[in-house]
Amino acid sequence: MRDDLGAEVPDGPVRRVVSLVPSLTEALADTGLLVGATDWCTRPDDLEQRGVRRVRGTKNPDLAAIRDLSPDLVVANKEENRELDVRRLRESGVAVWVTDIETVPQAVDAMARLLTEPLGLDVPDWLVRARELWCGEVPPARRRVALPIWRDPWMVVGSRTFTGDLLARAGLENVFGDHAERYPAVDLEQIDAAGADVVLLPDEPYVFTASDGPEAFTRTPTELVSGRLLTWYGPSLVEAAEVFGLRGG
Repeated sequence: MRDDLGAEVPDGPVRRVVSLVPSLTEALADTGLLVGATDWCTRPDDLEQRGVRRVRGTKNPDLAAIRDLSPDLVVANKEENRELDVRRLRESGVAVWVTDIETVPQAVDAMARLLTEPLGLDVPDWLVRARELWCGEVPPARRRVALPIWRDPWMVVGSRTFTGDLLARAGLENVFGDHAERYPAVDLEQIDAAGADVVLLPDEPYVFTASDGPEAFTRTPTELVSGRLLTWYGPSLVEAAEVFGLRGG
């Protein structure tokens, strides 16, 4: 078997999984195979009750703790996790499956492969529905938006990202979608003057709130939104489609 980056992954029964990707943990928890997850894995909210052990962060995972869990497979992501950590785990004999996701269809395909190939499971109903809802033609844009993901310095969603593709499929044009960088640092004034109909302020990775974010903008209206619905690629895709009014095929 080979993961999304073409790296060979040992074939064998998988009964114990560690997730280093918060966006995938929600889906993996429902398999009953999850034994480890990062401190940033917030869904489902009963991971400890399920016996899942925390293995620190996505960028600084506790490799010793991961090895102690004797996982049959560690799930990582090209963008989310460091190549160095993946390499060290593999060198110590731990199998790692790395996903590579920049669009919604890629996310759906990557999750289907992960669940059916190394884990040997059936495609869940929510993933079938997510494909119906999100993987058709991209609709015409009905609003222009900017999506900051950080402040001090201000950073926005740029080009070639899962979130940018999700916005487009929801009928929202990202005013920074043609930027050369995926997550460029830009001045606040640039965001406010970019011609967006609204600035969407998510609650992750930066936690924008009613008192932290909207007050910075003098020209463009703002909306507080769920970061999970914009940046995660698990069962939340079905919920996101409901929020954005998608009906699919």
